[in-house]
Amino acid sequence: MRNWVKNENVQMVAVALATAVGAQFKINPFREDYFRIGLGVSIFLFLLMIMPHLSYLKTGILTGLASFAFQSTDLIYHVHSLSVLESMRDNLGAGLYYVVFAYGLSKIKHRFHEIPPLLLGGIITGIDFSSNLVELLVRGLLIGTNIFYMREWLYLFVAGGLRSYFVIGLYNSFAVRQIRLLHAEQEKRMEQMLNVNSGLYGEVFYLKKAMNTIEGITANSYELYRDLREQDMNEYSQRTLGIAQQIHEVKKDSQRILAGLLKLYDNEDTVNMSLSEVVHFAGKTNRKYSEMLHKQVRIEVERQYEGESPYYIPLLTVLNNLLANAVEAIEQEGVIEVRVYEQDAHVHFVVTDSGKGVPDAKRGVIFEPGYTTKFDEVGIAATGIGLSHVRDIVRSLEGQIQVEAAPSGQGAVFRVMIPKINLMKKTAADDTIDRDLG
Repeated sequence: MRNWVKNENVQMVAVALATAVGAQFKINPFREDYFRIGLGVSIFLFLLMIMPHLSYLKTGILTGLASFAFQSTDLIYHVHSLSVLESMRDNLGAGLYYVVFAYGLSKIKHRFHEIPPLLLGGIITGIDFSSNLVELLVRGLLIGTNIFYMREWLYLFVAGGLRSYFVIGLYNSFAVRQIRLLHAEQEKRMEQMLNVNSGLYGEVFYLKKAMNTIEGITANSYELYRDLREQDMNEYSQRTLGIAQQIHEVKKDSQRILAGLLKLYDNEDTVNMSLSEVVHFAGKTNRKYSEMLHKQVRIEVERQYEGESPYYIPLLTVLNNLLANAVEAIEQEGVIEVRVYEQDAHVHFVVTDSGKGVPDAKRGVIFEPGYTTKFDEVGIAATGIGLSHVRDIVRSLEGQIQVEAAPSGQGAVFRVMIPKINLMKKTAADDTIDRDLG
């Protein structure tokens, strides 16, 4: 069924029939004559503009034949004294109109988006008027109609202009709607891509740190093996060597996993993204997260600084985790405020929530590895990257992160401060990131 609908021949026939039916809704500008202006031309023009893949000339010929048949039949039905031959003679010009009109449009079909709407309307008005003149000339030759009435010509020109600009307005509205739908779809895909890359960046960051730890454990194990061997403690030295070899195997497996992840996340070929977009996507993602948790959380954003950064994935990872923590800290309903501003050559990202806050005794250890306040119903700790890794990502950009009580006394404030020079362009921060990640 779908292939049948996509068939161009079927589409051309559909255009012809729709135009012929629409042409039955008409007015007669000339007294005592069968020259008519109907809705069919507007339908024909609109359909051709939204289907530029069709052959305009073939569509025009089919439409001319359909219009010729419909109008001839209609004329015989209303004027019983006319013969079939007379009816066909009276409507031949109407059929030719669509052929000429389609031929004229075919010359600009690939430039609809390039030509300014006002100029495009003028060109189509000229094509419409020329097509009407051809119809009038044919009618004058076949049935002797007097076509030299300037008032009627002016009427045809004005009617053609109104019709053309109306259809172009309708077409532009249709095109704008399509663009908006496309933009919404692209934004949705970009949001999904950014969320995946953000999560992937956190995992890569975490895995690289773990590999450094594994490397240190391997080296220490081998040193212990050598010390035990020198002390002739062969049994223990061999067991230590076996542990070192097992750890080394774990490291090799981790390297293979990391290589696969790095194929998905490539931070060498970066582009810039505005901070406004980073904050927008982080806010949008966590609004959905709050809805998933059945919480009524309002996320308010205040941007006092605009800029672009090639490190939008690390920034998004940091903001996503801070906002997700804020959402989880709120019981049922509350407010999260996100501020971005510049101060003392640093860009500040401040996340304030109205949740349960962070006790004074915990603020000194909240960024330490292994610390968490999140456990599931059976007491298993959360598996997110954690605030210790958020801190490490911030430090990789030579920044700082702090936590304090909210001014209202309820909730917490997380402040991230990153040097503007490290955030806005590729500098020594690139080497810092590579060095910290291993």
